[in-house]
Amino acid sequence: MPHEIRTAPAWVESLAWDKQAGLLPAIVQDADTLRVLMLGYMDRAALDATLATGLVTFHSRSRQRLWVKGETSGNTLALVAVEPDCDADSLLVTARPRGPTCHLGRTSCFALSPADVLVELDGLVANRERCRPPDSYTTRLFDAGIRAIAQKVGEEGVETALAAVAQDDDALAGEAADLLYHLLVLLRARGLSLSDATEVLRQRDRQAGT
Repeated sequence: MPHEIRTAPAWVESLAWDKQAGLLPAIVQDADTLRVLMLGYMDRAALDATLATGLVTFHSRSRQRLWVKGETSGNTLALVAVEPDCDADSLLVTARPRGPTCHLGRTSCFALSPADVLVELDGLVANRERCRPPDSYTTRLFDAGIRAIAQKVGEEGVETALAAVAQDDDALAGEAADLLYHLLVLLRARGLSLSDATEVLRQRDRQAGT
């Protein structure tokens, strides 16, 4: 799908471009896993290009020109959103990476940057569903079919409940982890994902606030 051309939001005019010689630090965060991917710098031209093309673009301080992340490697960052901080002197960019962000081949330029482990697991389950690698427990679950997966979720739910009333915290945490994993498999088997469930929670949260 082609990118929809975006116009600069009104807050762009109030950004503190003069604080750092026309440059603002831009923190890039994975829109799905919430992992911090990198830090770059944007001038007004870079921000305008990012909004217009949907590809995260920076001002290269070493080359003194605009630089589209991944223009050489192909590991681009597809823009989801951008917003300023409370002082209007830095930007938070959420994006979906197409390949590793770090030039060392890592997911993030920050090696220990935390991420949402459930989102990462959901991505792994989705990959297993597509590729069906042999000798994979997840593959065996998908091959067994929706009824077998649903039964497994029921069993794990009962085991989690029993652990809550009859076992220690470690046992409960372990059973809860098993339940979450099998629930992700069940969602994928029905063509859904973790994001479908979390979107329902977001909608409920918004409704509760009205």
